[in-house]
Amino acid sequence: MKNSERSFARRIDLTSLQLFVAVCELGSIGRAAEREYIAASAVSKRLSDLEAAVDTALLYRHSRGVTLTPAGESLLHHARNVLYGLERMQGELSEYADGVRGHVRVHATISAIVQFLPEDLGAFSKDHPQIKIDLQEHLSADVLQAVHEGTADIGICNMGQANTNGLQTRPYRTDKLVLVVPQDHILAQREAIGFEEVLEWDIVGLHGGSSISLAMRGAAARSGHPLHQRIQVTSLDAMCRMIDNGLGVGLIPDRAFELMHGVGNLTCVPLTDSWAQRTLSLVARDFDALPVTSRLLVEHLAKGWVSSPKVAP
Repeated sequence: MKNSERSFARRIDLTSLQLFVAVCELGSIGRAAEREYIAASAVSKRLSDLEAAVDTALLYRHSRGVTLTPAGESLLHHARNVLYGLERMQGELSEYADGVRGHVRVHATISAIVQFLPEDLGAFSKDHPQIKIDLQEHLSADVLQAVHEGTADIGICNMGQANTNGLQTRPYRTDKLVLVVPQDHILAQREAIGFEEVLEWDIVGLHGGSSISLAMRGAAARSGHPLHQRIQVTSLDAMCRMIDNGLGVGLIPDRAFELMHGVGNLTCVPLTDSWAQRTLSLVARDFDALPVTSRLLVEHLAKGWVSSPKVAP
């Protein structure tokens, strides 16, 4: 750490950062003082000292409260990361006292969670029982954002046309989207089908921000035909139940459909479109800079790419 950086770190104290975040969240020094059980004058003094430390105004003060300056917006982002990191550090250290020897935060899409992660994480946990894994399901864009902001160590998602924004990626698994229809549907006997023909039917889809929905909207736009996505749900089993009850057809990853035995009298038809073949990726800020426990998990998950069939070029 350079002398100037060390001097800056010494000028910033955590209590002032906590109070700054509270003021930003509540929009008022007075309300923040009440929530934090401290005098409003003391909060105001802390904020003034903080502004002096960073040598710029952080807040616009007015009769209705406070609003953030551009510098304040930047500091709020970094302050939340610092405070979140401290909470994480406290939590992880307490887990070490309880016998846990590692902690990895993973954010992944529903496709990865349904198709591959139960077996992969289960096998990893058997080999490393003292490493704790926190797994959360999110849309691909939110997975990337979480990794970028540092709230997730590892992300697993379908990159598609997403901007990596400086993040590193490694291939994890492949899947292929198939069309799911009731067994008595007119399309059920088809050996394969192009998505443009599917656009003639009402479609049951996942929420609008999912990678499958984005891919369908892009394909529909390229074909010049409208996408009749009448129903949107948040889970693959809910989608299958809707399709089974005649409310439309839908796209689902092939292995996910194989795993969902008994959810209606349904069948699947392969899509001929090249975009239906997908690669799920591991994402991190810097794989080499990850903690040892996170690198162990990445190495374990990457083995799936070696053994899985690859997407055709």
